[in-house]
Amino acid sequence: MIYLDYQATTPLAPEAREAMLPWLSGADAMGFANPHSPHVPGRAAAAAVEVARDQLAALLPPGGRVIFTSGATEALNLAIVGSKPRQIAVSNIEHSAVLKSAEASGAWVELLEVDSEGLLDPQKPLSMGTDLVAVMQVNNEIGVFQPIDELARAAHAIGALFVCDAVQGYGKIAMPTEADMIAITGHKMYGPKGIGALWLRDGVELSPIVFGGGQEGGLRSGTLSPALCAGFGAAAALAKARLEQDETHCAALFDLTLSLMPLWQLNGSATHRWKGNVNLRRAGLDVGRLMSELRGLAFSAGSACASGKGEPSRVLQALGLPDKALKSSIRLGFGRYTTELEIQDACAMLNAAAAAQGV
Repeated sequence: MIYLDYQATTPLAPEAREAMLPWLSGADAMGFANPHSPHVPGRAAAAAVEVARDQLAALLPPGGRVIFTSGATEALNLAIVGSKPRQIAVSNIEHSAVLKSAEASGAWVELLEVDSEGLLDPQKPLSMGTDLVAVMQVNNEIGVFQPIDELARAAHAIGALFVCDAVQGYGKIAMPTEADMIAITGHKMYGPKGIGALWLRDGVELSPIVFGGGQEGGLRSGTLSPALCAGFGAAAALAKARLEQDETHCAALFDLTLSLMPLWQLNGSATHRWKGNVNLRRAGLDVGRLMSELRGLAFSAGSACASGKGEPSRVLQALGLPDKALKSSIRLGFGRYTTELEIQDACAMLNAAAAAQGV
């Protein structure tokens, strides 16, 4: 099996797995202890959580704190609903975790339209009265990244807070420095599933949306898993050490993919993008048939969250692509553990399957 669905989830780094194992141990080693308990094994577990918190923070701007959550979806819900906005501006290619949270907040929601390359114009004025702006750093479907710091400064100019879904960028590219809140998750950057975080700038106040024991400074109640925190932290530390190496590797695979698929067209900007994502279309292609036939290749026709619903991609719709193009697009996602040989084999399989369809 060739795995090219890194936007849906990444493989767990061996280093992250090793960091988790001591906190999954049995009764003899006390690794199972509750990190919120005051006894010795509880304090040891709490120390592991704080080490992980520092490891995550090392990839985030100074002047803020890391709040652990169950994932980026919860982090975005906390940021958006917890800030109690009255008027929200969000890009029209946001993840559903942002769009649904905006709707749930009860605020008036304005959609900011991207251009044909998937980019927002930071010079376009925001509506007065907007008190929260939400724009993702790297789009999960087409890989395009936005000018987040410029957009955040524009939001601040009208008195609005800025929240950034940085799920696809964290651990891969530099984080924005001007955002007020940044949502991240472990399983998109070689860490474990079931753990995420919200970075909250100092001075920004939120109301909790999960109630209970008042953990995480009162903003997110619930017992933390030292194992998940340790794995997330180890993945962040590894990403920090490998940032340039991983980016160079993905850029080389991106160029190789495009060179091997000359009859396919790239969706989204060719330059303003994370190059671990290649979203391609080929006129007349039956993507459903393609995915059914290529059982030895794991790839996607869009967001994993929307798979199986049979609906056209609203991200590709936002680019202004015709209906036929929406149904003939695929997403290939690769990263640290993808080899050049896998890309060569995958492209050969895709090209042969498309040619067999007569397109």
